[in-house]
This record gives sequence, C-alpha cells and structure tokens, in this order.
Amino acid sequence: MPAIPPWDPEEHLALMNRLNISKSILSMSSPGTNLSPKNTTEARLLTRQCNIELSQYSKQYPDRFSFFASLPLPDIDGALDEIDYARNTLGAVGFQILTNAHGVYPGDEIMAPVWDKLNEKQTIVFLHPTSTMMMNQDGDIEPVIPNPRYPRPMLEFMFDATRAFTTLLLSGTAKRCENITFIGCHCGSAIPPLLDRVVGVAALMPDIADDPVTAETARSLIHERFYFDLAGFPFPDQIHGLLRLTNASRLLYGSDYPYTNAAAVEQLARTMDDELSQLFSEKECGDIYSGNSEILLDLGH
Repeated sequence: MPAIPPWDPEEHLALMNRLNISKSILSMSSPGTNLSPKNTTEARLLTRQCNIELSQYSKQYPDRFSFFASLPLPDIDGALDEIDYARNTLGAVGFQILTNAHGVYPGDEIMAPVWDKLNEKQTIVFLHPTSTMMMNQDGDIEPVIPNPRYPRPMLEFMFDATRAFTTLLLSGTAKRCENITFIGCHCGSAIPPLLDRVVGVAALMPDIADDPVTAETARSLIHERFYFDLAGFPFPDQIHGLLRLTNASRLLYGSDYPYTNAAAVEQLARTMDDELSQLFSEKECGDIYSGNSEILLDLGH
C-alpha cells in the first residue's frame, strides 16, 4: 500500500452512523504488531500497547466498539501470555491472527500451543491476510514481491489467506480445536475454487498432511466451524464460489476500513445492498448484516 491510512475513532463513528452500523469490532491490520521477529521484547511491548489502546476505545464507546486482540507471533511464549491478559484483563472478544507470522503459518507445528490455549478459551479467531514471507540464503525473513507494480493486497493477500487456510485443514488444527470459531477473510479468498485440488493432492501425497481430510470432511468443517466476512469485492462473482461451501448463516458484513477509505466503503455497501437482495431473502440479508454477528459475538440485541 502507498501508506498506512490515518484512523480516528470519531471519523469511524461518523462512518458507522452514515451506514447505520451499530457496532464495530476493531483489530490491527497487516503487518501486525511483531515488526522485528528477532526482537521479542519490542514485539511484546508493541502488542501490549496496541491491545490496551483498542481496549480503551472499547471502554470509551462500549456500545459502539469491541476488539480482537493481536498476538506477538511467532513469539509463542509472548503470545500465550498475551492471550490471558487480553482476554481476562482487557476484555477482548476474540483474537486476530495474521495469515503468516514472518513465515510461520497457522498450521505449522510450533503454533500448536497457541491453538490449544485459544481452544481452551473457547474464543473467536479472525484470520487477516498479510504479505507472504520467505527465508533468504542468509536466514533472514523477507517479503515475497512477485510483481512490484501491483500492491500486495490486490492478489498476494488473497493467496496468503488461502495458504493459511490450507495449513489449518491439512495440519488437523481446524478439526482438533473444536472450541474455536474461525472467521475467514474476504469471502473465502481463493479457497472455494481450490479446495478440491488441495484435498485431492493431499490424498495422492499423504505425507504432506498431518491429518488427511476428505472433501466431505473439509466441507463440513468449513460450514460448521468458519464464518466469512464479505469485505472487499465479493460481488458479483466471488460470492458464488463460497456459496458452494456454505450459506447465508455463515456470512458477515466487513468494511476493511480504513484501508478501504470511507468513500469506497460507502460505495461497496451500496453494491452489497443490491447484490445481496438478488441472492438472499430479506431475513437472510438481515442476518448477514447483523444477525449472524449478534449470535457469534453474543451481543444480545
């Protein structure tokens, strides 16, 4: 992206009012809160500062804001400590985990203690995309930039989200951690058209999957354990692929604000109004906009 956009709670609230949004769940976007993977002290401090700040907005506007806490991954010990603090002290309603943490993907073996802890907490995990990372010959982690002309959120975020989802399925993490409710980003990214290929290749090469999964099992896990936000550009085409795997009861409104600026958020909302009405009943549209979120977040109204 050209730059990190400014954010102000009052401007956010004004946008919510224009769009008739009653409550927002705040979270940190890419690149997250661990900016220097070899400096765990800095990562833990920045993560704590960011989570405290989000909790303060939630306390200042309790009827309008809640938040998903960040974790200083791939610092596992720091993440385990932050889970307890964010949930018990700050009141986070869930956790955001990036699609990779300096090259460590959600299904990687070293992530198991974090998933076990989150499973114990019976929490929500929002998977947010970030830039694909790889290790160079010197052992340093660098972002993958296939085509510098195009910003990574255009394509690479979608592909990295698909990688993250694949690791959750093939590692057995999604199946094992049955007390976690996952929120996938951007209408499932590239998961729907590639799911059968992922499962099919894993069946041909069983060594690549810790927990081989059938197409039927994968579809069941997706529908029962995952919600998907509709942030970005899911209409008119992308939505149809996701609806092969799930239905309106697992879809959520998402704005991607402020990386999607206010004017674009309002235009995308108008597009969503038009497109949803062609695909779903009035009740289903209401559930996508608010009903599903109220149940998921136990908002009670």
